Amino acid sequence: MDIQWYPGHMAKAKRQMIERMKQIDVTIELADSRIPSASRNPLVEEIASGKPRLLILNKVDMADHAATAAWKAYHEEQGLTVHLINSQTGEGTASLAGSVHRLTEQRRKKMEERGFRPHADRALILGIPNVGKSTLINRLAGKKIAKIGDRPGVTTAQQWIKVGKTMELLDTPGILWPKFDSSEVGLMLAATGAIKEELLDFQEMAFFLVKIMLKRYRDQLAERYSLSTLPELLQDDQDQTKIAGLFDEIGRNRGCLMRGGLVDYDRTAEIIVRDYRHQKLGNLTLELPPRPQV
Repeated sequence: MDIQWYPGHMAKAKRQMIERMKQIDVTIELADSRIPSASRNPLVEEIASGKPRLLILNKVDMADHAATAAWKAYHEEQGLTVHLINSQTGEGTASLAGSVHRLTEQRRKKMEERGFRPHADRALILGIPNVGKSTLINRLAGKKIAKIGDRPGVTTAQQWIKVGKTMELLDTPGILWPKFDSSEVGLMLAATGAIKEELLDFQEMAFFLVKIMLKRYRDQLAERYSLSTLPELLQDDQDQTKIAGLFDEIGRNRGCLMRGGLVDYDRTAEIIVRDYRHQKLGNLTLELPPRPQV
């Protein structure tokens, strides 16, 4: 299934962000710790226009902690300032304003040299749908200002929000990009809830999640669905058959049966995807950082 979702309001939001960049000192890019690369919108390079950037990996409580540490190190090697946070609890958010302030030091010095009093740091916060922008903004502002929802498309307009006396945030709608680089990127975005469910094939998402767990999270998969044995994947044509057989076992163990004892694949798939989204499968990261080139 070729997953693409780029409604008109996203194209409009992109144009508005570019128009606002003259007012912006720092770009805050919010990504999902479970998919630290797939959740980074390539349009940010165009929108940010050379502005200093702070990369925030949110939802660290839902991701594989070792993988998150590896991703942080990888991004820092690329020269980015990286913060790991949980916007729901506030973990890691206290130091964000300080990091933004350090990134604007050069701008403030120039203003002072010209005899001007530096204004509060103005930051544009960017991210894909359902990555937690509104929750983070409310946390930083200390009150409920931005609308929050567990589905994409809740924020539909831009607004300035004061964060103490040192920072102003421009909240923006979550945007995707017109064409994903691969089907896997689309599946990762779909599995984490960045794309409207009406457009999704739950069976394909569930097969994708099971395949990743067979490779890296076997014990968690077996424990959740009471599986006695798990197949080894060999990256060949038989892998799909092996996963389909496991899908049957999960469906039977969960009572997803139709008349005649046939497994209801739609119900089974939805259970797997919902379990993943509600962290019942444990802490999972769906992609790993690139290996160093030797």
